[in-house]
Amino acid sequence: MGDKIIIKNLLVRNVTGVDSWERLKRQPVLINLTLNKNISKAGEKDKLTYSINYGTVSKAVSKFAEDSICDSVEVLAEGIAKICVNECHAPRVTVRVEKPRALLHAASAGVEIIRTKEDYDHVGSNSNTQPNYINSHQDLIFIKDLRLSAIIGVNPWEREEKQTVILNLTIYSNLNVNSSQNDAVTKPHNYRTIVRTISKYVEESTYQTVEAFAITAARIAITQCLVDKVTVRVEKPSALVFAESAGIEITRSQSDFADEARHISQPQLDFLNGKRFRNSRSTIPEQAEVIKSTLPKEYKHFAFIGLGSNLGDRVKNINEALQQLEKICKCKVLDTSFLYETSPMYVIDQPNFLNAACKIATNLNPEELIKELQAVELNLGRSRENAIRNGPRTIDLDILFYDDIECSTDTLVIPHPLMHEREFVLRPLCDIAKRFEHPKLYKTCEQLLSQYLKSPNYDKKNTIYKVLPIQNSKWIWNSKTYIMGVINVTPDSFSDGGQFYSVESAVSHAENLIAEGADILDIGGMSTRPNADEIPIEEEIARVIPVIQAIRSKGITDIPISIDTYRATVAEKAIAAGANLINDVSGGQLDSDMYRIMAKMNVPICLQHTRGNSKTMTKLTQYEDIITDICSELFERVEKAIEAGVKRWNIIIDPGIGFAKNYEQSFQILKRLHELTGRNSPFEGFPCLVGPSRKGFIGDATKQPDAKKRGWGSAAACTASIAGGADVLRVHDVKEMVDVAKVSDRIWRCSLE
Repeated sequence: MGDKIIIKNLLVRNVTGVDSWERLKRQPVLINLTLNKNISKAGEKDKLTYSINYGTVSKAVSKFAEDSICDSVEVLAEGIAKICVNECHAPRVTVRVEKPRALLHAASAGVEIIRTKEDYDHVGSNSNTQPNYINSHQDLIFIKDLRLSAIIGVNPWEREEKQTVILNLTIYSNLNVNSSQNDAVTKPHNYRTIVRTISKYVEESTYQTVEAFAITAARIAITQCLVDKVTVRVEKPSALVFAESAGIEITRSQSDFADEARHISQPQLDFLNGKRFRNSRSTIPEQAEVIKSTLPKEYKHFAFIGLGSNLGDRVKNINEALQQLEKICKCKVLDTSFLYETSPMYVIDQPNFLNAACKIATNLNPEELIKELQAVELNLGRSRENAIRNGPRTIDLDILFYDDIECSTDTLVIPHPLMHEREFVLRPLCDIAKRFEHPKLYKTCEQLLSQYLKSPNYDKKNTIYKVLPIQNSKWIWNSKTYIMGVINVTPDSFSDGGQFYSVESAVSHAENLIAEGADILDIGGMSTRPNADEIPIEEEIARVIPVIQAIRSKGITDIPISIDTYRATVAEKAIAAGANLINDVSGGQLDSDMYRIMAKMNVPICLQHTRGNSKTMTKLTQYEDIITDICSELFERVEKAIEAGVKRWNIIIDPGIGFAKNYEQSFQILKRLHELTGRNSPFEGFPCLVGPSRKGFIGDATKQPDAKKRGWGSAAACTASIAGGADVLRVHDVKEMVDVAKVSDRIWRCSLE
């Protein structure tokens, strides 16, 4: 059908998604229509009745567009196509909807779709029923003239300064949208997300050729944004003096990256794109379909739940709520956030809250799930009768996200309508859903938090602290450096072997450490120094359990006790005897039952990085990059602990100085510790323990063979640890290191006073 009726650049004012500043405002929208219609008879008889009146089409489309509030250009385009086919009787129509104010750094963005009469044969113009898409037309999403700044080129002067690069992107997809204005829009690809993702990578990278630049953009779109096919045009306006620009255009599909995973790993992506730190957290928005693909096979849906409590035993309330999510709601808790102490909002005359978030797998629909959550609240003592809105409650459970749907009923709104203005919701949510994109606001949780913290509504007086419940208190992370005093109930430890081998001497030493300012005691019954011999498990138990019991029986109940062991049975018995933290130097590697016991005991744990065991660790010190490899290996152990049911707020990480590291590598860890603890590390947000005290690398630097005389060197190492982001120091010389920590904290740590 070669005849066409064309309407070019019809300008309407419409609320279609958000504008370039991501505000829901009326904005200009350009509509281009091509209606296929045989006009031969109209031409012969010179009568418009045998054609389609473009004036009628224009009025109908303009009215629909200006009267509508659409979630996206996809919805608007589908609605216009229905009008053209069903009301204006076009056998086939091409609709191109373009938003000139869609993106800050691009000329425009939009969609182009083709629809035919056959697509809508079973639906009316006002029906919410999906079209059949019988002809399987290839829908397009396009971004025009995206202007970025990047290092690109082979000439020396091009390696010095960033230059403007113009990208044009065409994404090929079947949009599969619901054209009802009031319904959720299912979009496989969000142009805003794709632009953010590609922009971040190309602007932080350097390229010698536009070819590499273009292929990287295509790779990111396909492997990270899950695009099926993309055309990338790259232009350099400054390349040629007598030409407007020079560049290339490529088209790539999934088959071109068949040897790469559909959702390529972050380390691999960073390697392909030339980034040194290959295990940094991805900035790519997390897709709902990817999350679903990782769910346990017996579940179909996922949800993020907010938890809060400010009455009674708040920690117990939150723990019991998580248990009942699995027992009563028949859900599976997949992950938990860190735990936060927060000041109340709205109604301020009430106790502080503890807040957290969790990720669950479920087969309940949203209405069923909210009913079950309310049943859990009731079980835990929350009454809604005569309750003050936003007032005190034993437990509060909210659905923040359910898959990536939008839902609004009399009893439920998803996503949670006020989450974007609540730091106590966004902080914990970012721990487990940092890259998950809000289906209505088109921003990731991380972006929502960042925007809120810069908004005029943000009140710095509303305090929020990351906390660790331990023994009878809560540690407030980043308020101070916590000191862990060492008690080795062993005859062969490298520094103090045999010194505290009896119960009496160990208890006396514990009392001294507490008097010197220790925040926690670390009791170990088997040496883990290089080449140390293993002892029978019964002997390890016989060494540590009586010491723990004796300390508790003396009325020392406020100070937490850590059990230094990699054996699950020892850990379980120690916790039962009165210990409060499991410190596993193997990170769970050396006992297959350790993660299960850690989850069962529901106490804080410390996962240390090492390789092998005490007999083999000195032979396992080959690293491609010491920090990157520690991150990669230790993060796998953290993930295994979480999968076993350990709560994120209970996890402390330890880079394992001296364990499968030579002296120089131990110094490198201290020098680069901020890379492990800082932003974009896999361990961003995790508290970090460092144990440099009296170790061999200090003796090597100071030429001091006597471990007990390495105090000054230990002080320097502890100072470096705090500067690098350590939260806990495991030390022998408590009195001295308490002073070191106090001074270092004043220099490097934010005071909460």
